[in-house]
Order: sequence, then C-alpha cells, then structure tokens
Amino acid sequence: MKKRLLPGLIALLAAQPAFSLDLMETYEKALSYDSGIASAMARFQSQQAASDVSKSALLPQIGAYADANHIDFDADNGQGSDSYKSLNYGVQLTQPIFRADSWFRYDASKFQTDAAQAQYNLAQQQLILDVATAYFNVLRAQDTVTTAQATEAAIQRQFEQAQERYDVGLIAITEVYEGRASYDDSKSLRIAAENQLNVAREQLARLTGEYAADLENLRENFPLGRPDPMDPASWEATALEQNWSIQAAMHQLNASEANLKVAKAGHMPTLDLVASYGETELENAKVPQQEGTQGVIGLKLNVPLYMGGGTQAGVRQQRSLVTVAEQDLNTVRRDVQVNTRSLFLTINNNVETASALEQTIISRRSALDATRAGYDVGTRNIVEVLDAERAFYVALRDYANARYDYVINSLQLKQAAGTLSPQDLIELNNWLSEGARGIEAMASDGKTLEDPSE
Repeated sequence: MKKRLLPGLIALLAAQPAFSLDLMETYEKALSYDSGIASAMARFQSQQAASDVSKSALLPQIGAYADANHIDFDADNGQGSDSYKSLNYGVQLTQPIFRADSWFRYDASKFQTDAAQAQYNLAQQQLILDVATAYFNVLRAQDTVTTAQATEAAIQRQFEQAQERYDVGLIAITEVYEGRASYDDSKSLRIAAENQLNVAREQLARLTGEYAADLENLRENFPLGRPDPMDPASWEATALEQNWSIQAAMHQLNASEANLKVAKAGHMPTLDLVASYGETELENAKVPQQEGTQGVIGLKLNVPLYMGGGTQAGVRQQRSLVTVAEQDLNTVRRDVQVNTRSLFLTINNNVETASALEQTIISRRSALDATRAGYDVGTRNIVEVLDAERAFYVALRDYANARYDYVINSLQLKQAAGTLSPQDLIELNNWLSEGARGIEAMASDGKTLEDPSE
C-alpha cells in the first residue's frame, strides 16, 4: 500500500461511471472541505520543513561580517603604550566537520517526518471512514423514519378500527384506550426519528459543507460476505505490520531514541572548518592609516568541560521520554490487536444477525397477518395486534441497521489492518443505486398486510 493515498484517488475516480459517484462525490467534497484532513496535511508539510531546517545545520554556512574596535595597549615591560582603531569586514564560511548532536538531531527530524506522514495517512483513512459513517447514518436515520411512519400509520388504522367497533358495541372501551396509547407512543417515536434524521444530515454537512438531499441506498442484493481471510490471526498480523497508528508510534520511538543520542552528544567536542576573506583598516597616532586584505582558513575545536549540569539532566529527560514512547507503542499495539479481533468477530455477527433478521421479517409478517385475522374473528385482542405491528416494523428496522453496521464495521476492520483506501469506497459505491429504496420496499410490502376485510 502506498504511503500517500490521495494521488491514487484521481486515477480511480476517472475510471468510474458518472451515475455511481454519489458516495464518491461526498468523499471528494469532504477532501476539499474538511478541516481535519487539511490540518493533517499542513502538519506533515510543517514537519518536512523542520527536517530541512535540521539538515541545514550540517551544510556550509556563509555570512558577511563587520566589526569596529578601539584598542588601548599597555606593555608590561615598560616599553610604553599604544592605542589604535581597527575596522574589519568581509565574508566568512563555516563548514561543520564533526557535530554529533547535529547529525543525531537530523536523524530525529527524519523519524518525526515519517511519524507525521503516518499520521497524515491515518487522517486520510479516518476521513474515508467518517464520510462513509455519516453517509450511511443518514440512510439509517431515513430507514428509521420510514419504519416509524409506517408503524404510526398501521397503529392509527388499528386505533380507528377499534373506535369504530366500540361505536357499534363490539368491543370494550379499554381496547380503544389501548389503541390510543399505542398510537400516541408511535407518534412520539416518529417525531424522535425525524429529529435524529436532521441530526444525521447535520453531521454529514459538517464534513462536506453541504446538506444532503437524496442519497443513493444499498441495493437489496448487496452481499454480506465474511471477512477474507476468515482467520483473525491473519488480520491481526496485517494490522501489526501496516496499521498507521502503530507506524506513527514506532517512528516516534525512533525519534525519541535519536533525541537521546542528541542529549548524550552534549559531552562530545565539535570541530568546524572556518574560512574568511575581507578588508582590514588600522589607525593610530604613531603610524599612518593602514589598509589591506586578509584571508584566513583554519579549524575551530570546541571541547565542552562543564555546562552547569544541563547535559546530564538533558540525558535523564530524554531517557524518560524514550520510556514514554516505548509504553505508548505497546499501548497502541494492544489496542489495535483487541480492536482488530473484535471487529472481525462483530462482522461475522453482523452477517449472522442480518440473515436471522431476514427470516424474522418473514415470520413476523406471517404472524401479523395471522394476528389480524384472529382479531377479525374475535380470537385475538387489540393489544396482540398492536404488538405484532410493532414487532414487524422493529424487525425491518433492525435488519436495515444490521446491514449498515456490517458496512461500517467492514471499513473499520480494513482501517485497523491499515489497508483502507478510496478503492473500498468506490467498490461500495458500485452497490448503491438511485432506485434502491432500502427498507421502504419492505415497508411497502407490509402495507399489503392491512385489514384483510378491506
């Protein structure tokens, strides 16, 4: 997998037909609008510049210099005294020959750049996951509204029918009260579902800067396949090798170890090559003003002897920071291991749950039909009918949620393994269709289960 995901996105999008880009268009808008990915990119670019700054300390330094001095000189042997003025100006070259701290600091900056790039790649994967989650949460909320509206309509029909039967003396007033209470409850649930839909749309708009109108839904034949490979140990091994959080933590540990070397290098001498060329002017009372040019080249050695204890303290500080980085890496690895295995198990549970709920829908539809028929002949009461109505639509909602949970958890598993890319969104987008109404189709089928006498 390439370290940078975005360049490959352009070629992938170019190959896709225009009619299947709704999810991808949402992702594209998020790429250009979301502040999180922009911040991660800027942080990566900043660290790249910081690495260049560290590298510059190893390269030649050229600068102009000038100094003016007034000097009084008194000889110790009584030969007299003198005073004069000097003016020097020119250019100076300094080339570091041995500076261990600068080399180790440059190494640390390169590791920090690698860590920033890993964080940037993680941010790209997180944006993919955030877009998909927000997109399907809107669809999830729409399905919840659909089932809530259908439940309310069905219970309202039962309530009105109970009122009619009470008016002609066929049932007791208690059944009317039961119907009214259930209808009021279903109405409140529908209101809450509509509010949740508005919240979901707000969350999607936060990523894209636009409010979504109609979103394409999953086709009914969308396959819920098992993870491939069907071995949690394989997923765990891939995650430990490719997960970007682990990669970032490893680079941070390498950077901390390099910074420890920087601190220890404070005990080492430094050696520079120094060369200069410039003009010199001398003036005193005994000798006329003298002017000339001079070129100087030499070596400058600096041996640190005592730095107030700061070097030793810096070593202790960096050694502790290495321990922090080691423990942080252990924590990230353990979290990734647990998260990867948990998601593997959850996806398999989503597949089994969706399959069971698909059969549950059929069973509850038949049960609702039978309960309504029993109510017509007097063997079932209104409470049983209302319970059957609710159970049928709850099964519809739970089935839709199981499919959405499967999609999101599958993407999360790939993120944990470090393999999530825009290609996964493109493949998922191919299973979306403008004509796919999701749960609406099943809810519409439920309308055929209205009172058989009608």
